[in-house]
Amino acid sequence: MSRAAGVIAALKGGAAAPIVVLGMLAMVTVPLSPIVLDAFFTINIALSLVVLLAVVYVKRPLEFSVFPSVLLMVTLLRLALNVASTRVVLLHGHEGGAAAGHVIESFGQFVIGGSYAVGLVVFAILTIINFVVVTKGAGRIAEVSARFILDALPGKQMAIDADLNAGLLSREEAKARREDVRNEADFYGSMDGASKFVRGDAIAGLLILAINLVGGVLIGVLQHGLDFSHAAQTYSLLAIGDGLVAQLPALLVSTAVAMLVTRATTEQEMGETVNKQVFGHQRALTVAACLLGLIGVVPGMPNIPFLAVAGVLGYTAWRMKKKHDAAMLAPAEDTAAPPPPSPNAELTWDELRPVEPLSLEVGYRLIPLVDKSQGGELLARLKGVRRKLTQDLGFLIPAVHVRDNLELSPNAYRIMVHGVPVATGELQPDREMALDPGRVFGQLDGIPTRDPAFGLDAVWIAPTQRPHAESLGYTVVDPATVVATHLSHVVREKASELLGHDEVQQLLANVGKASPKLVEELTPKLLPLSTIVRVLQSLLSEKVPLRQMRQIVEALLEHGATTQDPALLVAAVRTGLGRFIVQELNGLNAELPVFTLAPALERVLQDSVSGQGAALEPGLAERLHQNLSECVTRQESKGEPAVLLVPSPIRSSIARLVRHSVPQLAVLAYGEVPEDKRLRLVGSIG
Repeated sequence: MSRAAGVIAALKGGAAAPIVVLGMLAMVTVPLSPIVLDAFFTINIALSLVVLLAVVYVKRPLEFSVFPSVLLMVTLLRLALNVASTRVVLLHGHEGGAAAGHVIESFGQFVIGGSYAVGLVVFAILTIINFVVVTKGAGRIAEVSARFILDALPGKQMAIDADLNAGLLSREEAKARREDVRNEADFYGSMDGASKFVRGDAIAGLLILAINLVGGVLIGVLQHGLDFSHAAQTYSLLAIGDGLVAQLPALLVSTAVAMLVTRATTEQEMGETVNKQVFGHQRALTVAACLLGLIGVVPGMPNIPFLAVAGVLGYTAWRMKKKHDAAMLAPAEDTAAPPPPSPNAELTWDELRPVEPLSLEVGYRLIPLVDKSQGGELLARLKGVRRKLTQDLGFLIPAVHVRDNLELSPNAYRIMVHGVPVATGELQPDREMALDPGRVFGQLDGIPTRDPAFGLDAVWIAPTQRPHAESLGYTVVDPATVVATHLSHVVREKASELLGHDEVQQLLANVGKASPKLVEELTPKLLPLSTIVRVLQSLLSEKVPLRQMRQIVEALLEHGATTQDPALLVAAVRTGLGRFIVQELNGLNAELPVFTLAPALERVLQDSVSGQGAALEPGLAERLHQNLSECVTRQESKGEPAVLLVPSPIRSSIARLVRHSVPQLAVLAYGEVPEDKRLRLVGSIG
């Protein structure tokens, strides 16, 4: 028992595959008895059936990623059996039809049916079907699929990165998506090569049949003294039986290859998909039943078969229509309309509806994007965006209230903050947006447009053009992703307006759970809550997240005793968060590239802020904006952040001056840069 357990453990540990391969190679050289041949032929047929059924029941091709290796093993087994049976046929074929086993004899007699010419024709037809139709088509599909999958690989990777940056995917989900993309490319590349095994196997089957037939007749006549007619009958039976035993599993495996490479990536089994997409259209079944019924009543036609099939299709179509009508009536019966209010009822405060902090209005053609029953994914995308923004900005983003608005154009949507429209856009719900990331290798046919979030050039394309667009370098996103990305961009820009007293109170409560004394000393003893709200809103408007809430509270405690001016408190908090702010801008890079102001311009700005000089003239402000925009463009082309380093007294004024005109520019005070951070002067603004 212990020895048997050790053998089983060795097989489970990975020794099974090498043993199987060595066994198949041994069959090529070691003679096998007819009984062993019968067992292996039966196993070969059963294995081919299992492979075919496994392909039918998988939901996605990648669920059967080991299929190329299985295909190689099955092909090697079949070829090894062909060699072993050929040896038996040529050595003992003169002894009769059972010389090579009962499986070969039974298949040969079943196909031949008393006529050897008919047997050869039937075998030729099976081989032509396998070689010309199934194998050739499957090989071509695998080749084209592999080419398109590999061409679209960079575009898919960029789409995953875009979804990750927009907050639609977590890091784990993005990692899993990248792994699926790599596995898909490897799978179809392997299938392209594995399909050549099936093609070569079909050719080998024809050659082995010819060898068995011609060689057997010659051996029977010349070596064993059989007359030509008897030798031809005996070896034809054996050759056709052997070829059919090999061709039947080969046809099953070829069909499995064709079915797998033609499968679409869905979450349904093949039977469910076919039933839904082929036999799930009531109108198609009705028309087919009518046409078959007309053919069935034509004189001279086989009336009973056509009329019987027409009746079955008509009954099926009637049942489908009845089920559909019942489903349409059910929601109307379940959700009864609320009774209308009495016209004489008194008004109450309940008539005033609160204004949602964040809402999204859509035109009527965009309702399917929101409706889950129609496959809409927008609500799930918005939930992912909200989770990502909450983690990045450091406070809970309010829920997005989505409603339809018939006053909007059918394809339009509108984003509102506290009931005020802040952004609009238009979608093509039946198309996808192909974004130009800056470097593409061709043009696309579609509707030119611009990305509503960042203003990138884009094209609305049909969903069938997606692989081609990704192969040209475009980033392709669906309409739900376009809206989610736009909303994410708007929330980041308007984050300070979404932070109110309730949110700040909750932030302080979270800090108080770990450090209750900090919050008790801060408010209301030292600073009123309204001042803290203004400080935090100012930080958000300057793109400083609130994730370091404990440090913010400590900085307010340290400087709140000397001043309650929100501007001075913001400057003090930014100094305390200097290392965090610089890391958000430049990551872990050792050097921080910065621009500075020319001495003359710096002096003019300081005099303007302090009130000692004249206000900043419009011409000077325009030239300053232009120079700063050029600096930002130059840094973006290098892939580096654009940072302007200025004295502390004028930092807030310059930040307000360039906040909307040059939003990519970060304005830092000298005191906000950590002492151990190396600075690299890129240029001076004059």
